[in-house]
Amino acid sequence: MSRTRIKFCGIVDARDARDAVALGVDAIGLVFYPRSPRALDPAHAAGIRRALPSYVAAVGLFVDARPDEVRRVAGAVGLDTLQFHGNESPDECEASTPAGVRWWRAVRMRAEVDLLESFVCFERAEALLLDSFSPAYGGSGTAFDWSLIPAQRPLPIVLSGGLSPDNVADAIEQVQPNGVDVSSGIQADAADGTPGGEPRRKSLQRMERFMAEVLRADAARQSR
Repeated sequence: MSRTRIKFCGIVDARDARDAVALGVDAIGLVFYPRSPRALDPAHAAGIRRALPSYVAAVGLFVDARPDEVRRVAGAVGLDTLQFHGNESPDECEASTPAGVRWWRAVRMRAEVDLLESFVCFERAEALLLDSFSPAYGGSGTAFDWSLIPAQRPLPIVLSGGLSPDNVADAIEQVQPNGVDVSSGIQADAADGTPGGEPRRKSLQRMERFMAEVLRADAARQSR
């Protein structure tokens, strides 16, 4: 049984990236959606990318950006994977992706969504990232009904949407995803002692707890 891969999204500071690497994260997410509070410009993102070793992937999140702009940012930053969160068609995802780079398609989950249809439509994706539906794009910070996810999956899935140290073990037990993705669930607040003026930083304590809960859930699955 393979272990659950872990992505920390919405990283805006190289210090948080280095902490994530030290904890054993598999990927970090860099947001290039201008309306997101965690949006980065390519120069800033490239600086964070340089803090990553070769074995930790840099995933870039885009929402309905022009293919030429996505390719430009991917090259300038050195992205390993692209994550499309808008209304991009399969052909638009392919046209936006430089050679040698993989892409994921985000599916905003709700009862009306036919996930099996999404598996077929986006069969060229490396994985589907399943997030909660919200009127806004990008992360929602809330969980969706995991029972909407079928047991049979033609593509790997990355589970997102409202995950935190408090519920990620239950999510892994119920869904058995290939990977989990978290952003707001590891966000810092005043209780973490985050310096003023840095509201977008991550909490080291919450990152540690999240990693520990994923490892605990994987160990419980493998012991059966």
